[in-house]
Amino acid sequence: MAKGTFGERLKRERELREVKLEEVASATRIAPRFLEALENEQWEKLPGGVFGRGFVRSIARYLGLSEEDLLSEYDLAHGETDTAANQKPEERIPSAPKWIPAVVTLLLLGALVGVFLGGRYAWRAYMAHRAAKKSSSVVSLPSAPAKNLGAMTPANSPAAGTEKQLPLESGIAAAKSTHLRVVTDGEAAGDAELERGRNLHFSANDRFELSAADSAAVLLELNGQTVPPLAYPAPPVQFH
Repeated sequence: MAKGTFGERLKRERELREVKLEEVASATRIAPRFLEALENEQWEKLPGGVFGRGFVRSIARYLGLSEEDLLSEYDLAHGETDTAANQKPEERIPSAPKWIPAVVTLLLLGALVGVFLGGRYAWRAYMAHRAAKKSSSVVSLPSAPAKNLGAMTPANSPAAGTEKQLPLESGIAAAKSTHLRVVTDGEAAGDAELERGRNLHFSANDRFELSAADSAAVLLELNGQTVPPLAYPAPPVQFH
């Protein structure tokens, strides 16, 4: 658009409606000097940014003109097609060095590994403490040597009646299911789950050891004598 075209049209539209500059200024609250600057296309006298376009929109609304058409003419005359073009570009924040994300990732992984290992150690310590509290006592009975080592057989098994009686005979029953481990004369005789109500019979020459996950659930009889519950350890019992 040739210089002066926008300003001349703006002035002509105002005069055709017989509206004075002061009336436009009073209705739109735009200073008269800014209205004169628009009609004379003295852009340097206008405030920057979006103010110029706001003035044009207010004038077009007051005079009954198309706001978009008048704004397009203003943009062409003023040499701008986008108000953002006159704004100062935002300064970009410099990006962080590439090694920083890698270090942060490694630190996070290290923290996760530390939490995992610490949790596993704490869990093992807790389980060891719990197992120590539930660990059974060891019953050791000296007696005369015998020829063989008894096997783990149920008390009502036919084999139990046929085996030769050894110096140390034990009967075990469970008030409730628990894991049981039996060692006779230093050798493992049984390591399995003892179901509730089941009775077992063991024989040994001179030593009988019993451990249970739940010591209070185990009932023990040695050579016909009842042993206190394993949850309350007692000193070794000796029979002669």
